Amino acid sequence: MEIEHFFTCPYCWQEISFVLDLSVTNQNYIEDCEVCCRPIQIFYTAVDFELMDFQAESIEQ
Repeated sequence: MEIEHFFTCPYCWQEISFVLDLSVTNQNYIEDCEVCCRPIQIFYTAVDFELMDFQAESIEQ
């Protein structure tokens, strides 16, 4: 099951969205912001196709 999840980019502060696959219980990957193209570290956890935890963090220091 996939859902569209909206959140704020940790760089440009714009609201963006990614499609999350809730059939996988734990995800950890890097994806670029749709607006500023900077890399975002995405972490999320799903239980029974429900999003339990979501984090979007900058990876640049």
